Formats: sequence, structure tokens, C-alpha cells
Amino acid sequence: MKKMKAGLCQFKVVDDKQTNLLKAGAFIERAAKAGAKLVVLPEMFNCPYVSELFPAYAEPLPGGPTAAMLSRLARLHKITLVGGSIPERDRGRVYNTAAVFDPAGHLVARHRKMHLFDVRLKGVTMKESATLSAGNTVTVFRTPFGNMGLLVCYDARFPELFRLLQRHGVTAVVIPAAFSVTTGSAHWHALLRMRAVDNQVYVLAASPARNPRAAYKAYGHSLAADPFGVITAEAGTGETVVTAVLDPGRLKDVRARLPLLAHRRTDLYRVTNLT
Repeated sequence: MKKMKAGLCQFKVVDDKQTNLLKAGAFIERAAKAGAKLVVLPEMFNCPYVSELFPAYAEPLPGGPTAAMLSRLARLHKITLVGGSIPERDRGRVYNTAAVFDPAGHLVARHRKMHLFDVRLKGVTMKESATLSAGNTVTVFRTPFGNMGLLVCYDARFPELFRLLQRHGVTAVVIPAAFSVTTGSAHWHALLRMRAVDNQVYVLAASPARNPRAAYKAYGHSLAADPFGVITAEAGTGETVVTAVLDPGRLKDVRARLPLLAHRRTDLYRVTNLT
């Protein structure tokens, strides 16, 4: 494993796809110029986070204009690019899909959001399943820092999924997300820090910036947490790029001093007949 600088791009998403793509391109360039070799965009970065709009913005992946742009910019800047997520159309269905492009511009991973956000909370109501289908694949991709897991937003609330990623020896988990102000203020920091602690991995979560004019107001606060749960970089609510260094020395030290992954009692976790 080698040290790797990650850049998290946080920008406002509006109701015009071309404007969103241009904004994403500018922020990718900013992250690359800051030295990031892994760049992460937010969830639904080319489309307003409104369930009813997803089909109208959906496009094939690969084959659509968003994928073409991401491939070109990954190759241009020689970065691993996690293209947030977009509404992906495939065989008559629409998915909330995150795509990863390597420094040569090749599509090397694709994660379709497995857990759809159907909630009724004070301040936020959403039913993704009204227009989206769920994915069913655990997604891992390779980087100079080792294997990384890829999730989308609500997936992060399910600890079982992180344990599945650990079977692949992941060193980091990347999460394009769009928590609302309601859910973000309640759970964002606690959830992401504890996923890092429980699995002794870096967690990298990229959110849209808060747009007061949007129907769905994102929490913002894109952040990186290290394997001990320390937040090493964090945005506010506005547009910005934050960077964090992924350090194999830090990862090994935490796992050596607190070897909880080695201490798991997997011989007991499957027992069904308890006395």
C-alpha cells in the first residue's frame, strides 16, 4: 500500500444537468490540482435529489454523457475518480449508481444503491423505491492504497454490509451521500465515525453543498474519518474541496494496537441454539 491523497468535492446541485456536469468538472480539476489521486463526487451530483425526477435525468452507464465526462477527466488528471452517483437507466429500470474510473479512464467498478431511502421523518419524506430499483452487489475496487469498498448514502446505515466488505480486506470505504439536514444533524458524524472505528478503515463521504433553493436540502459536511474514528478533514455546508491523506502506517498502527478484527468470535456469531 502507498499513501494516497483523497479529495472530496462538495458543490450545489441544480435542476440543469449540463450546469451540474460543468460544476463537477471544475471541482474535479480543483481536487486534482490540490494533489488528490482519489477524487469523490456527491450522490446524485448531476440531478436534483427528488425521486420523481430521477427517470427524466437517467442515462446509461457507460454510454451516457456523464460517464463520458467522468472517463475523460479521470484520464486527463490521471486520478481514480468516484463519480458520485447518478440515475442509471438499464433495461427499463433506473438505479442510483456510483461509478469508478481508473487513471486510464476505464470504468472499473459500479455500485447500485442496495438499500433504498423510503422514510417519513420530520423535515424529510422520501420514497426512492417509487422510481428506483435496488442493486444487489457488494462492490470493491482496487487502488494504490489497497482495496476500497463503495456504498451509496443509505447503504452506510447497515453494518452487515461493512462486514461483507471486510471479507475483501478493504482499507477504506467511499460513500457518495446526500443526507438531509434532519438526518445529517442527527447521525452523520456519529454514523461515519463508528463505521470507521468498527471496521478499522478510512471512511470518505462526499455530500452536495446545501442549496437553500432546492426542494431537498443536503446536510453537507463532507468528511474523512481515519481508522480510529478521528475526523481528519471536514467541509462546512458550502461549496468546497477538502482533502485527506490515507496513510498505511496509521492503518497498520491502529489495527496492531487495537486488534479488534482479529478478536472477532466468528465461531460464535453463527450459533443458533443458545443455552
